[in-house]
Amino acid sequence: MVRQLVRPRDPVEVPLVDAAGLVLASDVRAGLPLPQFDNSAMDGYAVRAAEIAGASALNPVVLPVAEDIPAGRVDELVLRPGTAHRIMTGAALPRGADAIVPVEATDAGTEKVTIRESRESGAHVRRAGEDVAEGEPVLRSGQQLGAAQLALLAALGHPRVPVFPPLRVVVLSTGSELVEPGRPLRHGQIYESNGIMLATAVRAAGARAEQAHLVTDDVGEFAEVFAELVGDTDVVVTSGGVSAGAYEVVKDAFTGRGVDFVKVAMQPGMPQGAGTVDGAAVVALPGNPVSSLVSFEVFLRPALRAAMRLPRVQRPRLRARLSERLTSPAGRRQFRRGVLDRENGTVRPIGPPGSHFLRYLASADCLLDLAEDVTALAEGADVEVWELD
Repeated sequence: MVRQLVRPRDPVEVPLVDAAGLVLASDVRAGLPLPQFDNSAMDGYAVRAAEIAGASALNPVVLPVAEDIPAGRVDELVLRPGTAHRIMTGAALPRGADAIVPVEATDAGTEKVTIRESRESGAHVRRAGEDVAEGEPVLRSGQQLGAAQLALLAALGHPRVPVFPPLRVVVLSTGSELVEPGRPLRHGQIYESNGIMLATAVRAAGARAEQAHLVTDDVGEFAEVFAELVGDTDVVVTSGGVSAGAYEVVKDAFTGRGVDFVKVAMQPGMPQGAGTVDGAAVVALPGNPVSSLVSFEVFLRPALRAAMRLPRVQRPRLRARLSERLTSPAGRRQFRRGVLDRENGTVRPIGPPGSHFLRYLASADCLLDLAEDVTALAEGADVEVWELD
């Protein structure tokens, strides 16, 4: 249901500097060859290979240096017979030259050069088009753009690139008991932590996140804040206010407006809500921090990555042996926090299963996925593990 709610944005063109980590929206063909011209792969001297055949330390070849060619020189040069051109790495090969003698094989002369080693035709020459031929497909639609892909686009002269843009997600925490960190607490209040947790998780999933200000358990205030947020937002993620209590502000505000509130056979994270309100997808997560983040991992993270065409939609999963006995409630899929020992192929559960034990979540590098029909697992039992960042 969540996967269907979270829809992709239309492709857009962005500057290369803004495209890192995004997914290419169309195939790219080379509009020019790479290299664009024959050039030197070494600092040295451009020569005719036949004129230095047999050169050695005992029988060197001495040639006058007719030109100096730094990288970036734009006039087209011709190597006259019986001469050499001093040339730098990346500089265009003069017409008539067919080899480069590295400076290490010479006396590094500037007026004339003593060449102590011969070279075959083509030595240390980068030929035009040997990397990429003009018109050749170089990147495919659906490819994630990293450092090498962006470098290739830049080398081919592309200032911009069509991509699937990141989704825009607003994270909204609710609860009259919540106080921003740094402010003094009164009796019955707690510091709000879900906002930074979920916004960070959204960004790590590849989307853009905005953390909205806190909302109390007042339906009118909640509706007003929500109306201000939905303009250009793809997904609104709320935490809290979805259970069966008397002050469930998200549930009270959205019931009958397109959001379904259900109980999922999962621990932690039983109360959930999802739907569409005023054109924005709404994913209403429970308020306890462990429940909220586990619910994000199970329901929302895969939906976000799929909508943005990102690879590795699901967390990497593996099998590991339990380092201790575990129990799980019948009829519920339980996610326990754990620490992997890759060397021994084992996983150690950490902390109780309760949804408020944030400390153990912060220490975990994986989630143990226990199926609904599992009520107990012995030490050494095989279990599925989700790897976290």
